[in-house]
Amino acid sequence: MQEIAPVDDVESGDTVLYRVRERSSGEEQEAILLRTDGAVASWLNYCRHFTHIRLDKGDGAPVRDGELVCTNHGAMFDAGNGRCTFGPCEGAYLTPVEVTVEDGAAYLTDDDYGFVGRGPIETDEFDLSSSSNLEF
Repeated sequence: MQEIAPVDDVESGDTVLYRVRERSSGEEQEAILLRTDGAVASWLNYCRHFTHIRLDKGDGAPVRDGELVCTNHGAMFDAGNGRCTFGPCEGAYLTPVEVTVEDGAAYLTDDDYGFVGRGPIETDEFDLSSSSNLEF
């Protein structure tokens, strides 16, 4: 088990951004923690409509009435199960990342991923895709 964050850092209605490395491919990806109904859930940080679009762009993903919101296309995901309840990917699910809460901290317990660190993936590339609401 690898500690991601103290549970106190996972505030209700906000997300904690962290990085994981997929064990099979070695690819580094972003994931988010979210507190919901007293539990902590985690998903990869990518919308299911366009999977390169991040939900948490580095300052927390919007959470409204128990749903994560993709600000690019308005998709809404149930914070409890990751199901898209509204938007262009309705019915799709966010990719879950298994976490366990123990002794006041959230731990990565998903065998498919290794913990890399907190915060976004650092890149030198200029990414025009993650803040535009337009499709080209």
